Amino acid sequence: MLLTISTTHQPATDLGFLLHKHPDRFQTFDLSFGDCHAFYSEANESSCVFNLLLDVDPVEMARGKKRKQSFALAGYVNDRPFVASSFMSTAISKVLGTALSGRCKNRPELVDTPLPLEISISVLPVRGGEVFLRKLFEPLGYVVEAKRELLDDKFPEWGESHYFQVKLSAQLPLSELLNHLYVLIPVFDFQKHYFVDRNELEKLLTKGKGWLESHPEKEVIVRRYLKFQNSLFRLALEQLSGNTSEEEASEELIGKENAEHQIEKRLNLHSARLDVVCEQLVKSGATRVIDLGCGEGKLLGRLIKQWQFKEIVGTDVAIRSLEIANKRLRLDELPSFQSERVKLFHGSLMYRDSRFQDFEAAAIVEVIEHLDAPRLSSFERVVFRHARPQTVVITTPNSEYNVMWPSLPAGKFRHPDHRFEWTRAEFKNWADSICKRFDYTVEIVPVGPVDESVGAPTQMGIFRILPVGEIAEKLQTEAQVKFESQELEQ
Repeated sequence: MLLTISTTHQPATDLGFLLHKHPDRFQTFDLSFGDCHAFYSEANESSCVFNLLLDVDPVEMARGKKRKQSFALAGYVNDRPFVASSFMSTAISKVLGTALSGRCKNRPELVDTPLPLEISISVLPVRGGEVFLRKLFEPLGYVVEAKRELLDDKFPEWGESHYFQVKLSAQLPLSELLNHLYVLIPVFDFQKHYFVDRNELEKLLTKGKGWLESHPEKEVIVRRYLKFQNSLFRLALEQLSGNTSEEEASEELIGKENAEHQIEKRLNLHSARLDVVCEQLVKSGATRVIDLGCGEGKLLGRLIKQWQFKEIVGTDVAIRSLEIANKRLRLDELPSFQSERVKLFHGSLMYRDSRFQDFEAAAIVEVIEHLDAPRLSSFERVVFRHARPQTVVITTPNSEYNVMWPSLPAGKFRHPDHRFEWTRAEFKNWADSICKRFDYTVEIVPVGPVDESVGAPTQMGIFRILPVGEIAEKLQTEAQVKFESQELEQ
């Protein structure tokens, strides 16, 4: 992938001072995903052309992947080595970091000098087409030339692709141009080769300072740059609008996104709950366990420390949560004897999935309260009829305990996404119905400090499958009762 920056500024070789790259040298930089070559194809008083060429290694790229894969070979079969993407932004930061930050020791007066610059991007994937391309660059003063590529020039009837050859022209300081490219290149196809967290928000605010605040497509840029993470998106807009400081916005974000954890923080309930669930899984004697709705992998981190478990699997419907879990557990850094024990995959508890089967124990921690009635019924069949682990450990809030938190208004749930919160009696009735329909027994255990009147903040059900003999006896009893009932009717 090739990025070219050229100027006709007099003398044009001043560009070399700003880039901190000598026109007579061909330099190669070793990056984690491949090599980056920096060189000049032309350098004289009237014209200077600088080239940044990425040679991405698909194997190294795949080895370091921590984001979702859309299919089995996605790490190897993709367009990443051939298009301008977050790899190019990283190369700009690593190879042209001094120019990006606006520093020039030898010619400091050039830093803020507007130069006539032309940028050529060989292949840019643009989700949104030429109109979107112009909406992002033209408000920044660029003249845009874009040529859309065919899907295949041998088969023109297949139509056009979303790949463009792009030329941009503007008169502005080089550092501004590099900051624009750093932010906007990955925005066009909203993919990144690394995990997006609060650090990425700080990069956006730093690189976008002075131009992003007033950009008419600010919201689109921020949302795509942060990979549609709503919490980071809201925090970024708050700070870009100047309505709040970073510290104030962070506090507000934590209050909104982690409402349940904040309510329970005083009791350290979340940690205690995971410890109790882990203890029950160990007691079950299972060697193969699955965390259904594993979230960010906190329970998995505890299970890994238990050598009793030969296979540990986590699954979640949220790709972002799996990315965080992968990073938290450092699966790519574990030795092979450890990493072979642990697997993550994307899946929904609403649909029958053969990957859920053949586990001796399953954990479902603070999940069911996020399901409405129809989905709860689907969940019951998926877990207890089809997956059918020998032991199932489920936790859910005890709504009676909510009165113990003065910060929780009456009638409000602990988390804005909860569809219900059961009393102890409601949870017992539901658990008994599960046992009756799917041939399990249940033991209900309080988790957290127990109040005499309202119980514990969390209730846990430990479901154990009935032995085959007891199931047969149960079926025989039911058949006998049915037979006797029919005789009485006759």
